[in-house]
Amino acid sequence: MTMSDSFVLLHTDDGITTLTLNQPERRNSLSMAMLEALSRALSELAEDDNTRVVVLTATGPVFCAGHDLKEIREQFDQRDAQHRLFELCSKVMLQIVGLPKPVIARVDGVATAAGCQLVASCDLAVVTASSRFATPGVNIGLFCSTPMVALSRNVSRKHAMEMLLTGNMVSAERAEQIGLVNHVVDAASLDETVHTLATTIAGKSSHTLKIGKEAFYRQLEMGLADAYDYTANVMTENLAAMDAREGICAFLEKRKPDWKGR
Repeated sequence: MTMSDSFVLLHTDDGITTLTLNQPERRNSLSMAMLEALSRALSELAEDDNTRVVVLTATGPVFCAGHDLKEIREQFDQRDAQHRLFELCSKVMLQIVGLPKPVIARVDGVATAAGCQLVASCDLAVVTASSRFATPGVNIGLFCSTPMVALSRNVSRKHAMEMLLTGNMVSAERAEQIGLVNHVVDAASLDETVHTLATTIAGKSSHTLKIGKEAFYRQLEMGLADAYDYTANVMTENLAAMDAREGICAFLEKRKPDWKGR
């Protein structure tokens, strides 16, 4: 699958779809138009059987600068329009979490405010050493409340509060230390590292990945006992799947599994 519009580019190769934010002249800001394009793309990817893993990346030196402040300024007196913007942004973040395929953020640049939220919403993140992250809304009088949702579910409470209260930039190394990203690599190794990670995941049963990703996020919101009850049921249902039975037999028979995706 190869698709494009003025805001996002999609290209699929060997089960890995790269979704590229493509408004570098606007710092890949999450305008209404960009969010609508992202939402459409994610809806299509959710139904695309050829896509097993999604890589989210961007063109230009800024991964994503968050919301388009010029657009917001034009809507200062349009409360309904402002609410629609934040609702749509929340919908896109939930689409990423709910996507039945793993999503890897490939970051080579700055990700701030809702752009940092975008990285935090992805399942995994691989970034260059020069990348930086921030939730700087406090600096302009607009606290990063919706980015806080994703941030606080990825890093510890005090680290999240420090980013939110100071608005300071966080280095890639620090982002890795606090759990915002998985791997920090030099720019020359970025594509190879992302491709290796994506290829490894794409080699698993797509049905199993779908079950596991959904279960991971659902159990996070539960109490301990409820989480164990829920995941016991998930594993029981998972075991009934053709791929689980094939995987167990392949392991015992010392051969490579033949995944069917069901």
